[in-house]
Amino acid sequence: MTRPTGPWLLSGAYGSTGVRQPPHDPGGPLPAAVLFDRDGTLVADVPYNGDPARVALMPGAREAVDAVRAAGIPAGVVTNQSGLSRGLLTPRQVEDVRLRVEELLGPFAVWAVCPHGPGEGCGCRKPAPGLILAACRRLAVPPGRTVVIGDIGADVAAARAAGARGILVPTPATLPEEVTEADATAADLLGAVRLVLDPARAAAPTGGPRQGPGVREEEPRRGTARRAGERRGDRPPRRPALPTGGPR
Repeated sequence: MTRPTGPWLLSGAYGSTGVRQPPHDPGGPLPAAVLFDRDGTLVADVPYNGDPARVALMPGAREAVDAVRAAGIPAGVVTNQSGLSRGLLTPRQVEDVRLRVEELLGPFAVWAVCPHGPGEGCGCRKPAPGLILAACRRLAVPPGRTVVIGDIGADVAAARAAGARGILVPTPATLPEEVTEADATAADLLGAVRLVLDPARAAAPTGGPRQGPGVREEEPRRGTARRAGERRGDRPPRRPALPTGGPR
C-alpha cells in the first residue's frame, strides 16, 4: 500500500467536503478560522493514545471552543500523530479518539492529521505548515486570517510558516525558549481565545504552565531545542522527575 504523502483530512461539521459555501470571512478583526492543536492543548497528552476512555479535556477547553463557535468562526484541529507511522496506532484508533473528542467538545469544522514520522520528510508534520494550509484549503479561508493555538514551539512555528497567527499556551512540557520565541502567549486556553476574539480586552498574559488532568509534570529538559515536531503523545514518554507536587 502506498504511504500517503499529505495529511489526512477528516470530515467535519459541514459534510463530506467540510467547506463552507461561500468561504467564511467575518470581516473586522476576527479571524476566518481558529485551528487548535489536540494533545496538550484541547485534551491531556497521553503518549500515542488510541483509547477513547483515556481522553480528558484540558482546563477551559469546552468554554474556549464554544466561544469560538459562538462568534461564528469555524474551529478545526491540526495534530501530528506519528504513532500511525511507528505502528503504535491504527487509523481506527485515531478515528475513535477523534470521535470521543467531539463527544466532549462538539463537532469541529475540519481535522487535519499528519500520519508521518519525524524522519519521513513530509510537508505536513508540524513545524512544517502543511496541516494548517490543508485545513485552510478545506475551509476555504486564507491562512493569513487564521489563528493556530497550541502548547509547544512546533505549533506556533507551523503557524508562522503558513502565514497564520500563532498563540502559545504553555504547559510543563513547553520549553522556556519556546515561550520566549512565541509571538503571543496566554496563560490558559480560554485566555488564548479571548486574545482572538477581543484583543483589546486581553493583553497577552504570560503566566505559569497549565495543569492538565492525567499527565505528570515532566523533568526539566536540557538543551535549546527538541527534534522538529516532537511532543508528548508523539514520542516515547520521558522518565518523570522526582515528584514535587503530585500528578496533574
